[in-house]
Parts: sequence; structure tokens; C-alpha cells
Amino acid sequence: MKHNQGISMAGYIIIEVRGERPEAFFQLCSQSNIQVWNIRRTGTDTCEGSIKLRDLQQIKKIRRRTGYKIRFRDRKGFPFLLKQFLGRKTLVTGLAAGLFFLLFLSNILWNVEITGLPKDLEEKVGKQLEEYGIERGAWIFKLESPNQIQQQLIKDVPELLWVGVDQQGTTFQLEGVEKIVVKEEEEPAPQNLVAAKKGVITDMYVAKGRPRVHVNDYVEAGDVLVSGRIDDGGKEDKEDKEGEEEEDTNAELVAAQGKVTAATWYEITVTIPMERSTEQLTGEREKKYHLKIGETMLPIWGFGDPGFEEEHREVEEGSLYFLKWELPVKFVTTTISEKESVQEKLTEEEAAEAGIEQAKRDLRLQLEPEAVIVSEKILQESMENGKVKINLYVSVEENIAKAEPINHSPPAD
Repeated sequence: MKHNQGISMAGYIIIEVRGERPEAFFQLCSQSNIQVWNIRRTGTDTCEGSIKLRDLQQIKKIRRRTGYKIRFRDRKGFPFLLKQFLGRKTLVTGLAAGLFFLLFLSNILWNVEITGLPKDLEEKVGKQLEEYGIERGAWIFKLESPNQIQQQLIKDVPELLWVGVDQQGTTFQLEGVEKIVVKEEEEPAPQNLVAAKKGVITDMYVAKGRPRVHVNDYVEAGDVLVSGRIDDGGKEDKEDKEGEEEEDTNAELVAAQGKVTAATWYEITVTIPMERSTEQLTGEREKKYHLKIGETMLPIWGFGDPGFEEEHREVEEGSLYFLKWELPVKFVTTTISEKESVQEKLTEEEAAEAGIEQAKRDLRLQLEPEAVIVSEKILQESMENGKVKINLYVSVEENIAKAEPINHSPPAD
């Protein structure tokens, strides 16, 4: 019947009532809005019926008021099954251990599948994934998200045109597309190589064009180093002669290419304080572990305050899985490291050395990667207001050649 739906979940009891006219007891129950069903006479002075578990206290009150005797014949429904189940400690312990073990295994990476790539590139991607910590036996919740891994792979493996990373339970599936580079050869426009700055030539390599300078020559910014104008007769360029005539309009124009290394120099002024403050980690650290549900953090290990006056925190979040389903729970690891501020007093010599290193670091930011700092010399050093001021001369070897288009429009009449 519809009015009995859901009773098994709430629980019910089959009771036997003994006394004169026992059915009258159930009549009193109905008058007290207590639901009773399956009422039947089992003897001349006994009758049984079913009641909800929640009505048990009211039944006892009616019994005390009327004098009927009540015996519980049976107990049915989920609450009694649960109580019976919890009473079996061995079974409960085994089930809990099994669920914990299943949860433990569900958060370990068991397989990494790479498809769509040639063998050599597949091996390279596999090694790159191992550098990220993505290998069999790794904790899934400690790994980066698939989207972050995808972006990092595109950055670190230039041979990849596209890569898709998907996590299916305890398996990482990666599908990639190899980049096919098609070089389009374009005829470069005619150009000279000119000096970007003044210096003394130390080395030259000319791939195309005609050299206009030699090793040990001093050049100024804008001087032509390699000409892209090649005359048919191999004559000296007319610009080399005083009182030059009009340029040969029949000369072949090419895009001069090459590398011209020169010794250049820079004067740098830098000021270094005699006293400086630095921060460093002491090596003392503590870890705290939390479960994050929504915005709520539930601590599971590491409850105390480390008591560091100054601290540096690193937070890592990882998802938890049950089989192939991602749970709405994050495993959060917080590493708290102690740091301290150190006041360091420098001697004048130490401050000068620190100034030189700072000047060289600043200079390297302005130079091309292949440039080499050959030497440095202090031109002037002074100390005022607790600071050391040095004027530094730095010698560098670098490529000073830069391209400059050749204007080869026909001369006006």
C-alpha cells in the first residue's frame, strides 16, 4: 500500500499484544495517530500488528496506561540491518580496509599511453613525461593537470605540432601530432652588413658579399663591413676611392651575409651599499596535509604551529579518484619552510667585487647571447655615505654586423 512506502528504510517492528480484546489496543493506537498495519488475531487473547520504529515510545505509553502486555516478535528494516552489520567487527574492518586499499590504488598512475607519434619522438616525449614525474607508480594527485602538461610538452618538445592529454582513471592517454617543417626559400632583398657600434675587428666570416674591412681594422658605427654590391669585373668598389664616380648600375646586388666579431668596450658606473639584507632558508621545514572540499580545508596531518618567525609556503593540490571517477575532493600538501633575514656587512673590497659582478650581469642583459666579456678594469673607485661607487671599463667580443638594405633605385636623370 502507498501509505507503507519507505517504511523499510525507516524501520518497523512486529508486536504481539496480549490481553482481553487485544484488538482494542490497536484501536487506541489509531486514535493516537499511530500507523498500524497487518493486524491479525493469533489467539483468543493475542493479536499482532506492525508499527513504525519511530512510534515505539508512544506504544509504550499506551501499554502503561491500559495494562496490555506487549512482546516484540520481529524487527525489520534498514536501521536493524545496519546495527546487525556494525556488530560484526571483523566484516566491517575488512570492508573498510578494502575500500581504503581500493582508494589507495585508484590514486596511483598505472599506465601511460602515447599514440600518433613516430617511435623516436614517442621515446623523447616519454622521457620528457618522466622528467615531469609522470610514470608508473606516481601519485596522481601530485601531478599537474592535463592542460598544464599539454602546454609544457608543446613548450619543451618543439617537434610537436599538437598534443592532447587525457586522464582516464589511473591511465594517462596522450595523442600527439608531429610538426612537419616546410622551409620556404625566399630570395632575400639586397643588403649590406654595417657596424652596429665602434670596435676593432678580431674575426670575420663572410658567407655572401664582398668584405670591406679586415681583421685589426678599427670601425665606427655605420661603416660598411660587407658590401652586397658586387661589380662584374671584380674591381675595387668605387667608394674606396677619393673623388669616386657614379656607382656602376650594372653591378650585381646580393644580400650580404656573415658574422663580424669585434672587440668593443663599455664604461659602466655602479653603486653598491656596504651593508645589505638578504633572505635565506634555514633548512627547517614542516608539511601539513589537508583535504579540500569546495572551499573547506579539513586537516588530516600536521596540526601544530611550526613557530617560525618568518616562513615561506609552497602549496600543491592534487585530485583524488575512486576507480575512474574524479572525486570532488582535493589532497593539499603545504610545505612551510623557515626563512630568516640576514644583515651582511661588506668590506670595501667585497663591495667592489659585488659591484663588478652586478655590472657584468646588467651588461649581459644588453648583449647578444654569444657575446663574451673578455676583461674588466676599475677606472675609478670611491666611497661615500656607506656606499662604494666604481667606474668600470669592460671589454667585450661580440658580433657587430647588422643588416642595412641597399637602395638600388635608378638614379634620377
